[in-house]
Amino acid sequence: MPAFPDGFLWGTATAAHQVEGGNWNNDWWAWEHNPQSPCVEPSGDACDHYHRYRDDIRLLARLGFNTYRFSLEWSRIEPEEGEWSQAAVDHYRRVCEACRGAGITPMVTFHHFTTPRWAAHLGGWEEPDTAARFAAFCERVAAGLADLLGWACTINEPNMVALHGYRTGAFPPGRRDPALRRSVNDVLADAHRQAASAIRAVTRDVPVGMTLAMQETVPVEGGEAKAASLLRDTEDVFLDACHDDDFLGVQTYTRVRVGPDGLLPPPAEAEKTVMGYEFRPQALEATVRRAWSYLGGAVPLVVTENGIAATDDTRRIAYVEEALAGVQRCLADGVDLRGYVYWSALDNFEWAYGYAPAFGLIAVDRAAPGFPRTPKPSAEWLGRIAQANATGLEDRVAP
Repeated sequence: MPAFPDGFLWGTATAAHQVEGGNWNNDWWAWEHNPQSPCVEPSGDACDHYHRYRDDIRLLARLGFNTYRFSLEWSRIEPEEGEWSQAAVDHYRRVCEACRGAGITPMVTFHHFTTPRWAAHLGGWEEPDTAARFAAFCERVAAGLADLLGWACTINEPNMVALHGYRTGAFPPGRRDPALRRSVNDVLADAHRQAASAIRAVTRDVPVGMTLAMQETVPVEGGEAKAASLLRDTEDVFLDACHDDDFLGVQTYTRVRVGPDGLLPPPAEAEKTVMGYEFRPQALEATVRRAWSYLGGAVPLVVTENGIAATDDTRRIAYVEEALAGVQRCLADGVDLRGYVYWSALDNFEWAYGYAPAFGLIAVDRAAPGFPRTPKPSAEWLGRIAQANATGLEDRVAP
């Protein structure tokens, strides 16, 4: 038997603002140029993926991947409310066509952290009407891409948009209001539901779902009640919005430890990643199992992000190898898990952290003419797994 089911999705991912370059008309561009924000540098030209997508997609196909997850930039397609750019829709059609021509399934995310400036000025995700505005955008662009879409992700990590935009202040608009964060949760959950309905109304046989940031959450030293409270606000409110979806995208990087007063640092002896996270590939299995259990086994899952920022590429391979062992154990136990998408395809703009964290399978020299790309050994390694649909880890999977 193959280690993974026939038709398993093997992919890697990007987000428009992190790789395209020149996305000046959204709230993140304004935020990264605000001296009061925590951003260490602006995104600028990013990886110039907007112009170099064909070469990047061909490279992903050569490496062996069958899926590419990328996002649409709302502020390009609807630069002002009700003003639509056919040229921008045509661009994303060409990206989808390049995927199809290379034998790659396009997995399209309709919102990945960035919101047009005009929508932000109207209240952003604090304003309940933003849900309907986003759904109208989704319907318009999904109709334009309907014949090319493979999978549709409505909102990337709405829990992180709410948490960091309205509670920690790390994302735009930089608010720090716990009550507001909870009301934003509700607006984003409503936006997902409306967007999913809008996309389904103009497409056929396109699976539609949300992608959710999930962390292995471990209570310690009497932190059970606090951990449950954190999960309610960060995960459960969004899982509750997914029961009727075609899939849920699980996105996991590490675990968090929770004491009675809140989050605790990683154990002193634990290996840390470049991001300061605990090196914890086992977290993916824990979150997949939690999502599967919470949703009653009724909603298929896809790992839509998992990866590590590392300067030592051997640690990236070690991390993904163990994460995939967990995926295999989940499959062996009957979890309906349809694919694994590594974050990210390219070393790119990592939001407030700038360009220092290297999550990519492919290095990008942003200082050189042509933005040359260089696949890392981990790219070739994971590509071989994708081509074989097997890892060589079968002996580690319990029967």
